[in-house]
Amino acid sequence: MEKFIVNIIHRPEMVPEYAEKVTGHGKEEDIGRKALLTESLDIFKTQQAIAHKNGLKTTIQMTYASLFNDEAVELAKADHEQYGDEIALTLLGLPCKEFREKYKTKDFCIWMFSMEDKKSIVDDVFGKFHERFGFYPESTGSYYMDAELTNYIKEKYPMVKCAVATCWEEGPKAYHTCNNSWYTFMDGGPWAPWIPSKQNTHAPAANEAEDSGIVAIPHLSRDLLACYDGNGSNFGTHPQNVLRGMIYDTETWDFPYLYNLIDQYRHLAKFNNGYAYNMMFVGPGWMNKMGRWEAPYELLLKSYEDGCAYYGKLKKEGKLSDMTMAEFADWYRENRRYTEPECALWKDILYGSDKQLFWYCDPYMRACVNMDQGGAIVDLRPYAAKLNWPVGIGTKHVTDASYPFLMQEKYRAGYFTHYAGEGTVRSAKLTYNGEEVDLCLCRTKAHFSEEGQTRILTLDPVEIEFADLTVKLQTRLLFEEGSSRIGIERKVLSMSDPNAKVELNEYMVACYGTTEYSEDMTGITLSLEKGAEKETIDYAYKCREASLAGAERVTAVVPQIETRVSLSTDCDKASGYVKEGYAFSPMFTLGYQTEISDKEVFTTWLNLEKAN
Repeated sequence: MEKFIVNIIHRPEMVPEYAEKVTGHGKEEDIGRKALLTESLDIFKTQQAIAHKNGLKTTIQMTYASLFNDEAVELAKADHEQYGDEIALTLLGLPCKEFREKYKTKDFCIWMFSMEDKKSIVDDVFGKFHERFGFYPESTGSYYMDAELTNYIKEKYPMVKCAVATCWEEGPKAYHTCNNSWYTFMDGGPWAPWIPSKQNTHAPAANEAEDSGIVAIPHLSRDLLACYDGNGSNFGTHPQNVLRGMIYDTETWDFPYLYNLIDQYRHLAKFNNGYAYNMMFVGPGWMNKMGRWEAPYELLLKSYEDGCAYYGKLKKEGKLSDMTMAEFADWYRENRRYTEPECALWKDILYGSDKQLFWYCDPYMRACVNMDQGGAIVDLRPYAAKLNWPVGIGTKHVTDASYPFLMQEKYRAGYFTHYAGEGTVRSAKLTYNGEEVDLCLCRTKAHFSEEGQTRILTLDPVEIEFADLTVKLQTRLLFEEGSSRIGIERKVLSMSDPNAKVELNEYMVACYGTTEYSEDMTGITLSLEKGAEKETIDYAYKCREASLAGAERVTAVVPQIETRVSLSTDCDKASGYVKEGYAFSPMFTLGYQTEISDKEVFTTWLNLEKAN
């Protein structure tokens, strides 16, 4: 039976982000302004009332500022008693008079502080929570929680079992749409709940030894296509996102896209053994009485009422289970395996195109397959490395918490149409009599299935037309649970000349990084292996190439992100090759070339490992 679970999370943010300037309306900044505190609490009450009216349980994540407010504390206690709401604690909402007087800073992102300050702040906030409620919370969270922070919390406060731990694809795209002012980069994490590893929050734990001790949930459930192509802040199940993106009927104030987005998440149960998840995490700042995003308060209010009403309707129909964060953490641990992947075959529900993306996430990788590019892999994060990536003041990554990519079409071009260079992508080319066609140019559709522990993406066949030959080709991608590899199978279904032979070039163009800007590739080693035979190239931007007939494996070791990535095949007639890039195109290429005939199948494997 399919199970669709929702977490509704509210926070009484006494000094909500952005709101002081709006409420103060031109006055000198005063985060203790009574009007600000009163309005914030009123909005929190309204949000709670709307959820309860629709029969929905909430998780109340108390902010540090709210812990100094008697009314906020009593409201949380009352709603816990009456409605079963969970009283939790968030590390958002730190700014308040008491915080600024102690820490002498306007910083408010917990993961950006020094480790010393992180520990001090956590102890302050958890201690104040215990003082007000007489117990410690079972749930916490922030926009992002780095591994060191999570490990400290779990060690010091072992009752914590659930946390909001990252914001999906909140990286350069979000930064650019915030006028280059939002210095919080956290691309590359899961879009759905996971158990973070002790080494890196983004990378799921592969076993009990790696388990950080919490179940993590994302900050908002976002459109896995529109958000990837554009700014995520406009495309999520928080009504604020839909308003910010102007995705509603401006005459009737109806929100069909929001309902479609919720339904698309419900549909993910088809790919995840009957389980689907959705969340809504809101503070009061966006429902300001003076309006936000060119929307009046009345529209802000209606969007939240309608959103909760839709969840309430699904619950009444037996199609939704509302849980608190702690309840969900218990359910997740009882019902999901460490190695069980999260899969999402996602279609465009906003722009009217036929575009499809397939997302796959497990403890070894996060991958995205783009059917508009012939089923090419266009985003790949090597979780197998479990890369330790300290974040905050005093580290190498003060603001960049992203998990590095090996391929990323938005930041490193994908299929490239420029006059020189290449973009990162895993695809194939077919050549016949000097004509070449890249499968990235062959749009297709995908179908999901399972065989044992393997998730299979079967693409609709594509027809490749050369001057005097037509080839019908079908691709399957095989994701073996727990194997740290992806199989890509090409099968020739038919040829207009059954005796023809076509050259097939399976290739992967890759690099590493977290933004659009190239990194130093020096230190990367490319190699080809066949038994005891091995040839290597040490990356030096010299545009060198090497090939080896019958190569069993072609490999790149990227020490900067402790990753070994390789392509392999069991076909001994294929020739493996590697290519070094150059300064204008700072990539590397791994590939295999072979001849393929009618009805033949050629399979390669993309393998990911940690390189110590």
